[in-house]
Amino acid sequence: MNTCVRLTRRLVKGIDHFTEKTGRTVAWLNLLLMLVVCTVVLLRYLFNQGSIALQESATWIHTIIFLSACAWTLKHNGHVRVDIFYRRFSTRRQALVNALGSLFLLLPVCGLIGVMSWEYVSQSWAIRESSQEAGGLPALYLMKSLILVLAATLIIQGMAEALRNLLIITGHDAPPPDTETLPREAA
Repeated sequence: MNTCVRLTRRLVKGIDHFTEKTGRTVAWLNLLLMLVVCTVVLLRYLFNQGSIALQESATWIHTIIFLSACAWTLKHNGHVRVDIFYRRFSTRRQALVNALGSLFLLLPVCGLIGVMSWEYVSQSWAIRESSQEAGGLPALYLMKSLILVLAATLIIQGMAEALRNLLIITGHDAPPPDTETLPREAA
C-alpha cells in the first residue's frame, strides 16, 4: 500500500476521532441546558423570581453546543442537503460532489467566517467585553471566541471529508458504512 494513502487514512482517522470525542463531550451540555431552562421557567412562573445570569447562561450553553458540534454534524452527514440528483449518483460520483463541495464551498466559507470574525472577536477581547445587562455574565469575549472555534473545527473536519472522498474517488477506500447516521430530508 502506498505510504501517502496510509498517511492520509491515518490523518482522516485522527481528525474523525477528535471530532467524535468533541461532539460526544459537547452533547452532554444538552442536559445542562435543559436543567438551566427548566430552572429559569420554574423560578419565573412558580416563584416570580428572575435571574439575568441564569438566563444568559442558557444562551451561553446553547452557543457552546451549536458552535462546537457543527463539525460533528458534518462528520455524520447531518447538515441539510437538497439531494435531488445526488442520491442517484454512484458512490464515486457522490464522493466527487462531496470533495468538490468541501474544497470549493465549505473550506472557503469557513475561512471567510474565520477572517471576517477575527476583528469582531479581537475587539471583544481588547475591551474584555461583558454582558450589557445588570447582573449578566462577565467574559462575553469567551463566547464570541467560539465563532473562531466553529471555523477552525469545520475547516479541520472539512479537510478530513475532502481527503476521505479523494480516497474513495481514487479507489483506495470504500465509503464509510455510517454515512447515513442522521436522518436527512430529501427534496
